[in-house]
Amino acid sequence: MSSARTITVELGDRSYPIVIGNGLLGGGFDLGPHLAGSDCLVVSNTTVAPLYLDSLMADLDGIAVESISLPDGESFKTIATATTVLDSLVHSRANRDTTVIALGGGVVGDIAGFAAACYMRGVAFIQVPTTLLAQVDSSVGGKTGVNHAEGKNLIGAFHQPRIVLIDIGTLGTLPDRELRAGLAEVIKYGAIADMTFFTWLEENMPALLGKDTDALAYAIQRSCEIKAEVVAADEREAGRRAILNFGHTFGHAIEHCQGYGEWLHGEAVAAGMLMAAELSDIGNTDLQRFRALIAAAGLPATPPAIGSKAMLHAMGMDKKVIQKQLRFVLLEELGRAMVTAEHDRSRLLQLLEAAD
Repeated sequence: MSSARTITVELGDRSYPIVIGNGLLGGGFDLGPHLAGSDCLVVSNTTVAPLYLDSLMADLDGIAVESISLPDGESFKTIATATTVLDSLVHSRANRDTTVIALGGGVVGDIAGFAAACYMRGVAFIQVPTTLLAQVDSSVGGKTGVNHAEGKNLIGAFHQPRIVLIDIGTLGTLPDRELRAGLAEVIKYGAIADMTFFTWLEENMPALLGKDTDALAYAIQRSCEIKAEVVAADEREAGRRAILNFGHTFGHAIEHCQGYGEWLHGEAVAAGMLMAAELSDIGNTDLQRFRALIAAAGLPATPPAIGSKAMLHAMGMDKKVIQKQLRFVLLEELGRAMVTAEHDRSRLLQLLEAAD
């Protein structure tokens, strides 16, 4: 096991560590001190459980463990799937000192966290993310939830984990398409908050695509540092935290209109970030650098042919909408973002019509 790096999400008495290392599963890390009691439910899926459930069990020595394996895919991120987790907790007669552990990608984490937030009005929760996207984004910050037929993540709760345990070794089994999708969220952090990191990504994209352990470790660490700082300042997205949704207003609409699972979340966010960048008042040089980095990561630069009316309808359910007015996360420049309702309406329509 390589030496682990720890980042703390500072939330007072609900602060928690993000532990990043290689070989943490399989007895490389003791999760016991982070459990609420001696019982836990591990929530995974049919893809990840055969790969890593036994390894996780080695980190839970002496603990009474139940497990449930969900179907894999964004299309299963529903109330019905969350209900199966709640049913499992009830059938195992879980008490309030039970800990729910999410082992998998963002869908597993969101569903398990939502169930943990709801069961007995909230039980302990641990994230063990196994995809790059989950490691750098969805496992950190306490957002949990499921999709609704009318929009993504419309049903959910804020429920912070006790620890986020990131074993970089799990990325060895991650399909290349999923890795690229995760890199979209990594690129986001540089674009909205850290120009030095953005430049590092330009220089190190081949190493990241090649799954170089040192490069991945740094990219995950820096992404988590940025998100931890933003979440600590604005846990419930009353203000600055919304910048983490750069590209997501367009991206979520793409996912919704395409049918969840056709485009991966990171793919939709990549196209959405470029649309947001084009809507922003930044120079052509910055825009071309951003476009080049998205291309270098092997991510889509343009949205699918959806249609402007369908996109606008879907965007109307975005959680940043206030008093029926669309707000966007736009770039002031590469490395700095803002949330605003002020945007060029004609330019927005041009971008959407390009998807017709």
